[in-house]
Amino acid sequence: MSAGTELWLVRHGETEWSAGGAHTSRTDIALTAHGRRRAEELRDFLAGVKFDAVLVSPMQRARETCAIAGFGNVAVVDAGLKEWDYGVYEGRTTAEIRKDAPGWSVWKDEIVDGETVEQVGARADGVIARAVAASPSGGKVALFAHAHLLRILAARWVGLPAVDGRLLVLGTGSLSVLGWERETRVIASWNRGFE
Repeated sequence: MSAGTELWLVRHGETEWSAGGAHTSRTDIALTAHGRRRAEELRDFLAGVKFDAVLVSPMQRARETCAIAGFGNVAVVDAGLKEWDYGVYEGRTTAEIRKDAPGWSVWKDEIVDGETVEQVGARADGVIARAVAASPSGGKVALFAHAHLLRILAARWVGLPAVDGRLLVLGTGSLSVLGWERETRVIASWNRGFE
């Protein structure tokens, strides 16, 4: 493995569903005006940063964020970066789900017709391996994706079980950096906004 490779995680900008707290995985929706503005702020912040590779979820909200941020022409779509498949809970908020299933949590309860947290963790492990392989000299790789997937990916980066992504909060349009302290994988920066 290439010690020194940094993963720069970008959560897509706001959508109508993310603003309302609805679980969004397979539904392919665009950014709001606020989401596009946040992507422009990312573009300004990332101007001049050189990435060895840019990987992006196939979903429109991630690809749109990536393009506005200035990396659409070099990004490679990676299906491993899709959001957690929420199955029957797609489009519903936690509060709505809890009316039928009190105390429900995406982190601990069955996701009917969707993915387990461990399955998402396995996808995240694959993304990490591809990202590190894309930067053999230990440079930077940008990943444009989704909240739960990126939270799980960060947990896996530092050797925690996928379910420990529950300990990390990630806002829309945010930037986080996974890196190294000597030979130890670390979370170098988390949930940075630009307001």
